[in-house]
Amino acid sequence: MLNKKAFQEMRKHMDTYEKLREELIGISRGVTKTSKHAIYAAHRDDLDGAKKLLDEAKANVIKINILITKDVNLALVGAYSEALEEYAEASIYIHFLKHKDIPTPKQLEIEAEVYLGALSDTVGELVRRAINSSIKGDFKASLDIKDAVAEIYAEMMLFDWRNTPVRKKFDAIKYGLEKLEDLALKIKFKQ
Repeated sequence: MLNKKAFQEMRKHMDTYEKLREELIGISRGVTKTSKHAIYAAHRDDLDGAKKLLDEAKANVIKINILITKDVNLALVGAYSEALEEYAEASIYIHFLKHKDIPTPKQLEIEAEVYLGALSDTVGELVRRAINSSIKGDFKASLDIKDAVAEIYAEMMLFDWRNTPVRKKFDAIKYGLEKLEDLALKIKFKQ
């Protein structure tokens, strides 16, 4: 016969997992939203506001990581990986604006897979920054960004991407670099 107690335990486990999953999704949405707001603040040159938002997002990432210790299967929830990647993107972008270099995954305390996707997405923000800098007449900033993106592209080319999710993002780096090279050419013609 069927062990009904075992099924009762499984239902209890599934109910607990579902509650934790819902909590994780809610916090993850907050991380994603706050990280996006941090990027927008940085685009407006409000680096103090961006840092505060980034700190808030990091505090919520820590909460999520604590939740995951209760059930490791929670790490497979899509909202979690999306939130981590958005947080990492904001962290990379804001770090670049403050320090003029690209932080490592170790500095950001994130896994390489998350970092590479986020770094690829950061290029889009850097392209936007370069264009806006040129509009303001800050051609040096635009050219520095082009050089940074060229370095990112050169390093990313050394990976064997196959058909991974990062592959499409890597292709976007190439197009971003092309835009920046075109911008650099236009700057050179102006000077």
